[in-house]
Amino acid sequence: MMRELRRRYGDYLASGAYLAIVLFGLESPAPQSRLMAAGIIAVLALWAWLAALHRYRFIADTPTSRIASAAQGYVELLGRARSHPGNRILSKLTLLPCVWFRYEIHRRQADGKWERLDHGESPDTFLLDDGSGECVVDPEEAEIVTPRKQEWRRGEYRYREWLILEQDPLYALGYFVTLDPLGGPPAAREEVGALLAEWKRDRAALLARFDANRDGEIDLVEWEAARKAAKAEVAERYKALQSAAGSIHVLRKPPDGRLYLLSNMPPEGLAGRFRRWAWFHLAVLLAAAPAAILFWLGLL
Repeated sequence: MMRELRRRYGDYLASGAYLAIVLFGLESPAPQSRLMAAGIIAVLALWAWLAALHRYRFIADTPTSRIASAAQGYVELLGRARSHPGNRILSKLTLLPCVWFRYEIHRRQADGKWERLDHGESPDTFLLDDGSGECVVDPEEAEIVTPRKQEWRRGEYRYREWLILEQDPLYALGYFVTLDPLGGPPAAREEVGALLAEWKRDRAALLARFDANRDGEIDLVEWEAARKAAKAEVAERYKALQSAAGSIHVLRKPPDGRLYLLSNMPPEGLAGRFRRWAWFHLAVLLAAAPAAILFWLGLL
């Protein structure tokens, strides 16, 4: 739960926490309450500043790659969002065609507070197309930033929905890997075994090809040569099939915990957003830290 909140609303939660802690410090009769409040705000601001700066630096410092030539590993991609052919996704609340959605439903309680009744987001993969190729995007555990937010009320209920639409500009920062659509090495080993079995059935041809010392038998050395020849033939088959089938490129959460970010905002706007948050949290830190020291020294 806390991880989900931090991923979605971290900066807003930190800002709200600043205000709540200030009010606590001002209203509490305890003499040490202001020192405690200033200290907590300083620690929280330091964490929030580093988090926002961390995101800004990743966006600003990672060069944009093209899908067709992207290296395996951590990359930045920029293209258009597309759904898989034949896989039509409709948003939960408005039933709009999209590639990804998130929603929340709240109900106002008797005391005026909002109770969350339902929430969720689309788990389905979608495509990023940058003109040079397509990449399957797995949104699981991604930090998703979108300005496409709708909010409305009906009676005591409040509805919120966030969307990434078909053909939206799509910025992605994550772990890029190319998969073998043909099954990879295990399937190749099976084909090598099948090819060798086929050669064994035509013993005359097998001896003519691999009986190097012409003794009428296939010894261990000659059999190893046959295996190498079968592997080479299967590899050539795979190469031809791979060229026809194409590779499957996938973008997903980095295994080393680095930032996994998806957005339909342009990268310069996204970087500016995190830069502004970084400056805001730094300003709070520079105000709260000296205040905590002055309260501790009894000068305030």
